[in-house]
Amino acid sequence: MRDVASERDVDSRSTVNERVVTLDVNGRTYTLRLDTRVTLLDALRDRLGLVGTKKGCDQGACGACTVHLDGRRVLSCLTLAAQAEGREITTIEGLTGADGPHPVQRAFMEHDGFQCGFCTPGQIMSAVALMAEGRAGSDEEIREYMSGNICRCGAYPNIVAAIRAVASGGGHDAHL
Repeated sequence: MRDVASERDVDSRSTVNERVVTLDVNGRTYTLRLDTRVTLLDALRDRLGLVGTKKGCDQGACGACTVHLDGRRVLSCLTLAAQAEGREITTIEGLTGADGPHPVQRAFMEHDGFQCGFCTPGQIMSAVALMAEGRAGSDEEIREYMSGNICRCGAYPNIVAAIRAVASGGGHDAHL
């Protein structure tokens, strides 16, 4: 399916720093005219309205903007939208399936893995990737590979418990 975000995204006007970029996000294709310096984070939030991905520090230090690019976690504030062209992008909005919330999303709710909730989308995206990477063997390993995601409220023990619960359940539910 091909979507055009809006008529103002692709038009006959262009500047030296603009180009047409095609992004595959959560199973849908979007064609946008973007400045080549636009980050994936800004394209997702400002141009596509996918505001689940959060802008925290905008410097790659907090992990709030974590998304999956071809199944691997990336910081969307440090990734140019043009770099994601032709690659599969999954945001927090894309994790929910026909059966409802992803198992990691359910576990975060069951284990109170959030307080204010601002970091939660990035935490969940990182947790799903960490399990797909096979890095949820112990609490220490979970803490190490989640260390790029900051929770200002301090819900770390609950986040680890949520990840451990899903990872110990095994099977396909522990992965994307």
